[in-house]
Amino acid sequence: MKKKWDGIERRELLRAEAEAMVESFSGSANAANPTEILVHELLVHKVELETQNEELRRAHAAMEEARDRYVDFYEFAPISYITINRNGLINTINLTGSVLLAAERAKLINHRFSAFVADSDRDHWHRQFMNMMEHEYSEPQKFRLEMVRTNGSKFDGHLDCLRKVTVDEPPVLRVALTDITQQKKPD
Repeated sequence: MKKKWDGIERRELLRAEAEAMVESFSGSANAANPTEILVHELLVHKVELETQNEELRRAHAAMEEARDRYVDFYEFAPISYITINRNGLINTINLTGSVLLAAERAKLINHRFSAFVADSDRDHWHRQFMNMMEHEYSEPQKFRLEMVRTNGSKFDGHLDCLRKVTVDEPPVLRVALTDITQQKKPD
């Protein structure tokens, strides 16, 4: 309810500002001539629209800046972000993920994630995946898997997985994948 009143108050304030601006260069709107009243109303409306237009331009610029920050944050994060659909296919992956898996992003989209899990851990992945897609957990599920890049090289991966459910769409699994090979090597 507060939002509705905020919108009404905002429109009234905008109207008052426009009225003041128009009054300053067109004189009083209290003239008896209907044409002058109409011209006054049109000028007020024009000023309101110009003000709203300027506010929209500022909001649009702020949204573009926020989007650019998000893209930088997502694409160049130090860990891989992957979204896997209920069929086990990669829906989205950031640039870090495509580098980690040694493949072009376009070739990873709609590719089965399990193809990057080493044979020795594939059964473990399948059980974990099915469990996470069936049950909702409040905390990310964390586990390690041996992973295989497209070039055949292996690495130890740490996965933080969280099931995401949105309205009118099937659940997906959000995965943060990190290469922990260096952490596991003895000095």
